Amino acid sequence: MRWVGGVISLTHRDLGGSGKPPLVVLHGMLGSARNWQTTGRDLTGRFHVFALDLRNHGNSPHADTMSYEEMMGDVIGWLDARAIEQAGFLGHSMGGKIAMLLGGREPRRVEQLTIVDIAPKDYFWPAHRASFAAMNELNLSDLHSRAEAEMRFEARVPSWPMRRFLATNLERTEDGRWYWQINLPVLTRALPDLEKNPLRATDRFEGPVRFIAGGKSTYIEPADHAAIHAHFPAAEIVTLANVGHNPHMEAREAFVAAVLAAPRP
Repeated sequence: MRWVGGVISLTHRDLGGSGKPPLVVLHGMLGSARNWQTTGRDLTGRFHVFALDLRNHGNSPHADTMSYEEMMGDVIGWLDARAIEQAGFLGHSMGGKIAMLLGGREPRRVEQLTIVDIAPKDYFWPAHRASFAAMNELNLSDLHSRAEAEMRFEARVPSWPMRRFLATNLERTEDGRWYWQINLPVLTRALPDLEKNPLRATDRFEGPVRFIAGGKSTYIEPADHAAIHAHFPAAEIVTLANVGHNPHMEAREAFVAAVLAAPRP
């Protein structure tokens, strides 16, 4: 499905917890709500958990443009469509940037924030550039399986878990033709802008915020703490040892415990 201009009507997965305070999960680049099913359900004892597919990802419509302001607008539109005045947000990587922007620009809609392994700064991701090159080079016309795609990615993407993750975005039509579920051309074009910090110097959220960093990741470094506290003065920064950029997958129990221990209003 293709969408031109305006707010996207996002798809989501309701992971359970009806009647509890809403928690909206925002996935990272090339991810989807599907990646959060297990971890999201682990949080339903405390929250009513909704995992969204952001524009150009998962089952949500495709759009010709992709900025953080537009994605924030999509999320607000999703809240409005369900008469949710205020929610907690859990954002990973790109989704964490959207969550930070929501806190800074629309604080009345935000009860609390959990930001996973991302900081309010510009990034340059050579690994992402290589992954996008591998996906764009993949010839879908003679592809037989996701496993074959993973093998073809190997020249550019040495990490087997990353190759497998990229291949999860491949889907097949009823007549057996492979296609990208993500909007690969738009994501490729938008990547330099998505690497940037979307926050203005004046964006500030006074409510409870917990940043969860991977101890083996370089996405949040000690030098970033000052910028974090400038935008989020009440922020707590928790580091999970021996974990990389995806703590919700690499150390799920410790990650869930860190989310549930976060302060609330």
